[in-house]
Amino acid sequence: MDFRQLEYFCAISRLKNFTRTAEFLHVSQPSVTKAIKALEAELQLTLIDRRQKHVTLTKEGKAFLLHAEKIMQAVENTRQDMARFNQEKLGTVHFGIPPMVEAYLFPDLFTSFKDMYPDMSLDVKEYSDSTEVLQKADKGELDFGIIFTDQLPNSHNEMLIQTDNLSLCVSPNSALSEKSQIEFDDLRNEQFIMQQSNTYQYQHVYERCVERGFVPNILLCTTQLKTIKQLVANRLGISVLPDFVTREETKFVRRQLTPPLMVHICLYWGKDKKLSDRDERFLNFMKQYIASEDFTKHFQPV
Repeated sequence: MDFRQLEYFCAISRLKNFTRTAEFLHVSQPSVTKAIKALEAELQLTLIDRRQKHVTLTKEGKAFLLHAEKIMQAVENTRQDMARFNQEKLGTVHFGIPPMVEAYLFPDLFTSFKDMYPDMSLDVKEYSDSTEVLQKADKGELDFGIIFTDQLPNSHNEMLIQTDNLSLCVSPNSALSEKSQIEFDDLRNEQFIMQQSNTYQYQHVYERCVERGFVPNILLCTTQLKTIKQLVANRLGISVLPDFVTREETKFVRRQLTPPLMVHICLYWGKDKKLSDRDERFLNFMKQYIASEDFTKHFQPV
């Protein structure tokens, strides 16, 4: 007895005709007839009454159908369960990122990911700030996201990617460029060029200024890093940016703030998320990627 015989028997019991059964299964009618006869010979029972115009099941045939349908359903359930594993393996990871990550951290990350897991995809969306990424992940709308935070990971659903320094960015012709270290008190009379007010950069620079007793004079807020950099180079203002987005710039100079202003860049997944096989594969990739020589070379602070 094999699966093909069971499939043919269940089909003919529904369609009640050898010709229609053959057409439904996309096989020849003799193939169906041969399979049913072989099944009856193995069981030593007559399952189908062929004396009538339409196929009918014998008493033995009706009893056998109950078992055959259970077996067919079990096989289908097994296929569906196995398909879930395959979907996780070949599925898409929904990945959220805040500003600055897309242009500087993501391209190399994506390239390395596709090299390691060519059978998986990343659906990447940029959000306005880390808080939005975190909220989307908690709602289950994202599998993973990158967030900027001032605290090291302290839960099971976060992983540190890197810790970076935020440096003052000024024109080389600015008087501030002559200092090796700069306090926030030195920035009282400067014009700031910032990201939007909901970003990590804006909020923490603003807080540091307020701690020193002044409100920063903000010339412009923009989502465009190229605009921020060019305006700094043109001496229209200053900015405070992570080193990983400025280390190769030559149009302006970086100066260390004192006390230092740091940012932790973390991988985050929902607080109630149960990691699937697909998620575990992505998490495994991230651990290997962060430990790689290429990542250390390009993104660790210098």
